[in-house]
Amino acid sequence: MNKEIKPRNMAPPPANYAHAILTEGASRWLHTSGIVPVDLAGGTPESIADQTALVWQNINMLLVKARMRIFDVVSITTYVVVGNDLNPVMHARDVAMGRHMAASTLVTVPALAQPQWKLEISFVAAAA
Repeated sequence: MNKEIKPRNMAPPPANYAHAILTEGASRWLHTSGIVPVDLAGGTPESIADQTALVWQNINMLLVKARMRIFDVVSITTYVVVGNDLNPVMHARDVAMGRHMAASTLVTVPALAQPQWKLEISFVAAAA
């Protein structure tokens, strides 16, 4: 249902993501707002690595509640505050996604809605 599009005459992506995903036959779509690094008690970890892990934990909870899996994710947009190390963010995405490819964009921004947040991630998932 979700298929990576890889033209032979186009350079591959410079990291572990797909340039494009074609979705056919989907009857359920999940569009999220930016998922932020806030735990159930309202706390936010200090490090970018811990914030990223928490965001992916929250993403997985949304997928489970929607009766979806990581393989249903077709697009990811990650916003990281300028000056933070991007390596833990990209590594966490790679670990969370495993071998599954999705379209992915990473944008650096001057700030997010709360000063303690170093990143947020929105995504789209599609399932039959």
